[in-house]
Amino acid sequence: MQQFKALVVTEDDGKFAAQVVDRHVDDLPAGDTLIQVNYSSLNYKDALSYSGNKGVTRQYPHTPGIDAAGTVISSDDASLSAGDEVLVIGYDLGMNTSGGFGQLIRVPAQWVVKLPAGLSQKQSMILGTAGFTAALCVEKLLLNGLQPEQGKVLVTGASGGVGMIAVALLAKLGFTVSASTGKQEAHEALTKLGAGEIVDRNTIGEENSRPMLKEEWAAAVDVVGGDTLSNVIKSLRYGGSVAACGLVQSTSFSATVLPFILRGVNLLGVDSVQLPIETKRNLWNKLGADWKLDTLEDVCVDIGFTELESSLAQVLSGGANGRFVLDLNA
Repeated sequence: MQQFKALVVTEDDGKFAAQVVDRHVDDLPAGDTLIQVNYSSLNYKDALSYSGNKGVTRQYPHTPGIDAAGTVISSDDASLSAGDEVLVIGYDLGMNTSGGFGQLIRVPAQWVVKLPAGLSQKQSMILGTAGFTAALCVEKLLLNGLQPEQGKVLVTGASGGVGMIAVALLAKLGFTVSASTGKQEAHEALTKLGAGEIVDRNTIGEENSRPMLKEEWAAAVDVVGGDTLSNVIKSLRYGGSVAACGLVQSTSFSATVLPFILRGVNLLGVDSVQLPIETKRNLWNKLGADWKLDTLEDVCVDIGFTELESSLAQVLSGGANGRFVLDLNA
């Protein structure tokens, strides 16, 4: 395959436009591993890159897509062979390196994860960066001693990709999950994924000047940031933890030291991009085995190139429910 299709975003005098075009393999950046991409998925960072956000992508023209699953065409690395099923998430893929919204990518072998035996390429992309981030959050909470009998676990932004997978994974592991969302239409899906109760996001998302609030949550996965994260910290039970991985509401939040020194709560930062590759590989294997979710298809919305731009617009506006999965051969 020398010619391939890709979504390309261009910049002209500060204005950005996108279209699906034919590209040549020689257009790809340097790298030791060439991969035919069969599936990708849509994330908030992809929508930012698509819209021309220079905090995500510095140089245009560019092909977004921070997730990719497919088959190795060739590799200079002895650990990879032609025909291997693989996935790539994070590092610089889709940011300044041509990403998964193209049928070919060329990347360093140290970015590549062999597809776990328990997952198909499509299933790995239903998870994608969002699902992997959710799993990282859950893993951090467990490593900090969280157990089901300690009480309810809150998931904010629960109708988004990270939130939905976090709800499903926590429920699978036996936790009582409270799912926070502002979308009435997402209630049924969240309940089906395992949420024990639905919490109106406005009850925890508005500014509150009190330094501490009533103890409510044993732990939380926060995808939102801003005042929501501030209120979650104030509402954690003694010794509770919140795994913070998002900024949809705001990158900043206000807090005092009081919840930390009077209740011993923990704020856990979660990054899925620059993790050591062995850490990524180990967690992906867990997602294909003990942590494999039977409800993945329930959160999947299948799209092709023709629906890609409208779907990215939904993600950017916060109007998406579940996980958009791009079939690059549809």
